[in-house]
Amino acid sequence: MTSQTIVPELYVSDLTRSLAFYTYVIGFGVRYTRPVERFVYLELGGAELMLEQPTLPERTFLAGELVFPYGRGINLSVPVPDVDAVYGRVKQANASILLPIEERWYRQDGQEAGNRQFVVADPDGYLLRIVQSLGQRPIFASG
Repeated sequence: MTSQTIVPELYVSDLTRSLAFYTYVIGFGVRYTRPVERFVYLELGGAELMLEQPTLPERTFLAGELVFPYGRGINLSVPVPDVDAVYGRVKQANASILLPIEERWYRQDGQEAGNRQFVVADPDGYLLRIVQSLGQRPIFASG
């Protein structure tokens, strides 16, 4: 199997806790696992993500100390078919919501692309922007 996309691999502090969050709350499915290595490969629609709880120092690649919140300076956009359902599960799980659900339109050349979206932090502080596409629309000139 070869992937034609960038697939983030996130180090996590507790694989069991993170796996529960990503599968039960967000809705990812497990493609495969390597339990001895504390590793799991997840997918949701077109989104792919790897989670790993570091166990071998010689196989842990870090640019700096791994301290909470992990992933500072990055948020991952995760497209879903039903953002409201995911938002409901996130609220029920009492996860940390940084941006409540909203509709937002972004300019792309001569048109706008819309998202219904929110931002949530996973158990290690990685930020996920959960999005559902609203499609595209022309930009109307105001007079």
